[in-house]
Amino acid sequence: MKKYDTRQRELLIAFLERHPHQLLSVREIAQILCGKQISLSAVYRNLTQLEADGLIRKAIKTGSREAVYQYVGSSVCRSHLHMSCIRCGKTFHMSEEHTSQLRRVVSELDGFDLDIHNTVLHGICPGCTLT
Repeated sequence: MKKYDTRQRELLIAFLERHPHQLLSVREIAQILCGKQISLSAVYRNLTQLEADGLIRKAIKTGSREAVYQYVGSSVCRSHLHMSCIRCGKTFHMSEEHTSQLRRVVSELDGFDLDIHNTVLHGICPGCTLT
């Protein structure tokens, strides 16, 4: 796929970098950025390229078939598992220490090497547990 370094791409990346803990659909992203004159097709095109570049992660929203995207291009994301709350939709980083421990235990018990870049644990966050 041809790579475009455009103003639209730069605005999209900047927006995603500011919202790394959110899982956002294409329509949500386009709606938020519509005032910046980013077309829906530009959002689709750039998300496809950003996913291929490993800067975003695509997942299917719990309970639907809708795709959602999360920015994982920061160095922080590369060494942490993600935990996603099924109530509020926020995504959190598991600590690097806990990520390493979990990877080690799974490897020792099952001989399985977790792909931490593409693994998301779904559950209920502490904030939602309290409510």
